[in-house]
Amino acid sequence: MTSTQTPLRGRVVGGGTPLMKKWNLASESGALKDVLLGPAEGFRWMGLENAAWSSLVRDTMRRGYKFDKQLAMRQHREMVSAYESAGVNCHFLPLDEHNPYQVYARDSSFMTPYGAVICQMANPRRRGEYASCLRFYLENDIPVYDMVSSGNFEGGDFNIIADKTALIGYTDHRSEEISARQIAEWMKDEGWEIKFAPIDQFYVHIDLMVCMLNEHVAAVCLETTEDDIIDFLKRKKIEIIPATFKETMALGCNVVALGKDRILSTLGAKDLNAKLRANGFTVYDPDMTMFTWAGGGVHCMCQPLNREAA
Repeated sequence: MTSTQTPLRGRVVGGGTPLMKKWNLASESGALKDVLLGPAEGFRWMGLENAAWSSLVRDTMRRGYKFDKQLAMRQHREMVSAYESAGVNCHFLPLDEHNPYQVYARDSSFMTPYGAVICQMANPRRRGEYASCLRFYLENDIPVYDMVSSGNFEGGDFNIIADKTALIGYTDHRSEEISARQIAEWMKDEGWEIKFAPIDQFYVHIDLMVCMLNEHVAAVCLETTEDDIIDFLKRKKIEIIPATFKETMALGCNVVALGKDRILSTLGAKDLNAKLRANGFTVYDPDMTMFTWAGGGVHCMCQPLNREAA
C-alpha cells in the first residue's frame, strides 16, 4: 500500500481510479463469466422482521404463503444449474447463519469496473451481511472501491444501463437520497453519467422495474417507471420490452442478462418470458417462489463479478 492509498478504499479521490485487472464489470449485459451468489443453506423467511422493509413480504404474509426449506433448496439448485448451463462460474458468499437473507447477494454490495462498493443495509437485522461480502472480496483479490458511509444504500439501486452510465434509485427507505448522491459523486468523478431514479418505497429498488437484457434492450415496467426514466432510456437508444405491473410486483421484471441474448428469468414471469422468446432471447426460467415470495428475485440474488465486454 502506498502512502496515497487508504485501507478498504481503492477509489482515487477526485477520479482516475484504475480499472480492475483480474475482473471486468463494465455493463449489465456482456456475457456473464463469474457470479457471486448467497448460500441457500441458511435461508429462511424473516416474516415480521422483514415486513416493514418490503411491500412484497407484506403481500406474502397477507396471502398466507408458507416457507418450505426443502423446496427452497431445490429451487436454488435449479437456479445454480441454469447459470452453469450458460457457462457461468458460480461463487458463493461464506455462510453466516445469523443472516438468512444474505442469499440476496445484490443488496449488501454492488460492483463497478473499479471494484466493489460495500453497502449499508436499511434493515438492522441485515446490516451484518456486509461482513461476508467484504471477506469474499478480500479473499478473491477483488478491490474494494469504497464503502457507503452517508446513509442507507442497497445494491439493487445501482443499475448500469450503458457504458459509464447508471440509474441510481432511492426510496428514502431502503436506499436514501443522501447516500445515492454520495455514490453519484464518486461515479461522476470517474466520468460517468448518472440519472437519479427516486421511487416510492412500495417498489423497493429500481431493479424491480428496469433490467437490461442486452446492450440495446431492457425489460421495463411502464406502469411503475417514471416518464423521465423511460425518456432517458429512449435517448440512450434502448428498446423497451414491457413487463406488466402484476408480474413486476411478483419480481417478474427482476431478470439477469447472461449475455449473448440469454436471460435468467423465473417460471412465474410467463408473459415477459413469452415476449423475450418472441424477440429471440433464450430464457432460463426456474421456479423461484420461495425466494420471490420473501421479497427478492433472481437479479436480487446475484452479484455479477466478471463479464465480457458488451
